[in-house]
Amino acid sequence: MTQPSPRRRAVELHEGWTVRSTSRAVPGHLAERLAGAGVPAEVPGCVHTDLLAAEAIPDPYLDDHERLLTWIGRSDWEYATTFTHRADGHDRHELAFDGLDTVATVLLNGVEVARTANQHRSYRFDVTGLLREGDNELVVRFAAPVPFADAQSLALGQRPQVNHHPFNAMRKMAANFGWDWGIDAATAGIWRPVRLESWSAARLGTVTTTATADAATGAGRLEVRAAVERAPGAPDETLEVTVRLTGRGVEHTGTTRVTAGDDLATLRLEVSDAELWWPRGYGDQPLYDVEVTLAADSAPLDAWTTRSGFRSVRLDMTPDDDGTSFVLVVNDRPVWVKGANWIPDDAFVHRVDRARYDRRIVQAESAGINLLRVWGGGIYESTEFYELCDERGILTWQDFAFACAAYAEEEPLRAEVEAEAREQVARLAPHPSLVLWNGSNENIWGFHDWGWPAVLDGRTWGLGYYTELLPRVVEQVDGTRPYTPSSPWSGSLDVHPNDVRHGSMHSWEVWNQLDWTHYRDDVPRFMAEFGWQGPPTWATLTRAVSDAPLTPESPGMQVHQKATEGNKKLGQGLATHLRVPDDMDDWHWAMSWNQATAVRVAVEHLRSWGPRCMGSVVWQLNDCWPVTSWAAVDGDERPKPLLYALGQAHADRLVTIQPRPSEQAGTLAAVLVNDTDEPWTGDLVVQRLDLAGTELAKGREAVRVAARGTLTVPLPDDVAATADPGTELVRATVGTERALWFFAEPRDSGLEAPALTTAVTAVDGGYRVDVRAENLVRDLTLLVDKVHPDARVDEQMVTLLPGESTELRVRVPDGVALDAGSLTAGPVLRSLNQLVAGAR
Repeated sequence: MTQPSPRRRAVELHEGWTVRSTSRAVPGHLAERLAGAGVPAEVPGCVHTDLLAAEAIPDPYLDDHERLLTWIGRSDWEYATTFTHRADGHDRHELAFDGLDTVATVLLNGVEVARTANQHRSYRFDVTGLLREGDNELVVRFAAPVPFADAQSLALGQRPQVNHHPFNAMRKMAANFGWDWGIDAATAGIWRPVRLESWSAARLGTVTTTATADAATGAGRLEVRAAVERAPGAPDETLEVTVRLTGRGVEHTGTTRVTAGDDLATLRLEVSDAELWWPRGYGDQPLYDVEVTLAADSAPLDAWTTRSGFRSVRLDMTPDDDGTSFVLVVNDRPVWVKGANWIPDDAFVHRVDRARYDRRIVQAESAGINLLRVWGGGIYESTEFYELCDERGILTWQDFAFACAAYAEEEPLRAEVEAEAREQVARLAPHPSLVLWNGSNENIWGFHDWGWPAVLDGRTWGLGYYTELLPRVVEQVDGTRPYTPSSPWSGSLDVHPNDVRHGSMHSWEVWNQLDWTHYRDDVPRFMAEFGWQGPPTWATLTRAVSDAPLTPESPGMQVHQKATEGNKKLGQGLATHLRVPDDMDDWHWAMSWNQATAVRVAVEHLRSWGPRCMGSVVWQLNDCWPVTSWAAVDGDERPKPLLYALGQAHADRLVTIQPRPSEQAGTLAAVLVNDTDEPWTGDLVVQRLDLAGTELAKGREAVRVAARGTLTVPLPDDVAATADPGTELVRATVGTERALWFFAEPRDSGLEAPALTTAVTAVDGGYRVDVRAENLVRDLTLLVDKVHPDARVDEQMVTLLPGESTELRVRVPDGVALDAGSLTAGPVLRSLNQLVAGAR
């Protein structure tokens, strides 16, 4: 980030913009309006949101409006504004664009300044000789992205990809052209800030800072490399670059000189009194302010600031008896990754501000998540995202922007890829939360298994990026973080990229072809992608889809289901466990339950195999619009039952019951997972119960689980075996932590209609809902968004044995009053019992 200084002036150019169409793709009823003066435009922004604000188009997120608006991505657009400039004595004036989406021609006062073709870069253009005293006209023309991608695909040579548009032919957010969870809404616009920057003598160019620590001694090291640009005609004088680090009662300063003819300053500060930065759950997140200043004869010219933290990180991929490990090690401590994949939080990415990032990260924390993987089909997120992760101790894994496709390695893409990578690595290097660079998503796997070689017929496909160019850039610009060429990655091109025994793995056959119980079939070293679909919350679904009647297969539902045969897979994936409901309300709850249960089963299985398995990164945390998808938080920011199930499966101290096959088929074990720094001791009590809660068999054993350890305890035979699966279960407890195991699928069980006693009390900020179960009630869930779209509840998916109670807290916006009875009504206060007993 840049600070103003006496010798540098920055003027934001965000006011007075208009946008108009310059092509014939605009529908006739809009042609005159959009081809003439156009409509007001927001910068930063994009044409879709500008047209929406002007009421020229319907909301693309609703019903089938997506199809009606595909013409936008086939149209050329022109943004224009005027600004006033007065001579201020500066030597140089530059237009600075932080983001142009994507194929742009920039004109100032009718003169072409530059052409760009990369959404993932920023740009700076010298306009010193083009500025006028008084009014100046700035125009940015955007070529239609869809036909541009099509033309580039032919020019570069067609290459395999997973979309109906060749997104891999240009450097634009891949998912902008649609995905199996995303809307097809190819955008254009000035999507990040734009400024006129004026300066004299010299300025700071790219500044790269890396902060590392020796975990054994606690000593930190800050390395700074600052590029210096001199104004043409300015004296070629010696300059001073000063680095100052402050915070936590610490201050360190160093200065170096940049002599005439030099353009790079390198400086290192040894910080013996640094405090270590830790992931959440492992310690604190101390951050330090870093200021880099440029001066001539002690007169300030420019300044740059950031925040950083001191820690070490490495990726342990050591071969062992089980294959090849995949362990993130921070400050010499292995971290069991409880992660989620992150996609752009809005299809119109400029709408995601700091507050929205903060809301997502708070939700991630509530689910016990300690890592977010920024997926390669999206964008390199705003600096604010990484700053918030730094503050909260959320690790970030950063993909480079390559996903599910073959990419040409020739020009013009190659130079764009290198420039993009150098900029983004330098920009993100200060952030201690960033612990892994990854070259691509599924691309090496795709080449291996998706039939690419025959189609490519010898063409380049990106391997040189992933194994040569990108790791070289990471080493040269960063040099402090591990790098992997792709995900999944087995550690070697000689090993299948998605081998369960080696490195990271993606599991999609379970969702695509099998049942979620098959998650337990594999014990990967690290699971980087897996997931199960579910609908958005009811409030989100009914806002976005106005079908009458609303059914799982009604037209709007189909538009908001992007996965191939998605609804078919939803039905098949439920039928093993429950009868597929005919009622839409029941269908919605059943699919929400199934998603949450599927992922909870997977995560508990993976955690139970630590340290052989050292990570779970669920697909996905968030959505970019209202859609049926794998997300835990839907496109209207509402938490689905999955988010709560993740929180339960990610508990710091977890009791889970797992099948552990041996000579006796069907053997069960209680697995205790301790993800804290203190040993966990107590008595493990295991019981076989009937549905009325009557104890049929029991075992007790004193246990001690080491800090960050896992303990597997086989269940006694009389507890693990049942003669009546439909009416019996196993309970395992250590103190207040417990797990339940049901021998039969819900549809084959004896679950009765829920017998509940409820009470609702108004409290500060909302309501307390007290629920007592008179019979066994599985996965009690309060779907509060059905009562008010902005209501939130603190817990879902709670199982109560006969006689047990729970207290649910409902938060509502200030001034909102709810009908108490609505909170306990049948469609709102849900349980698995309703789906089982009701189906009978």
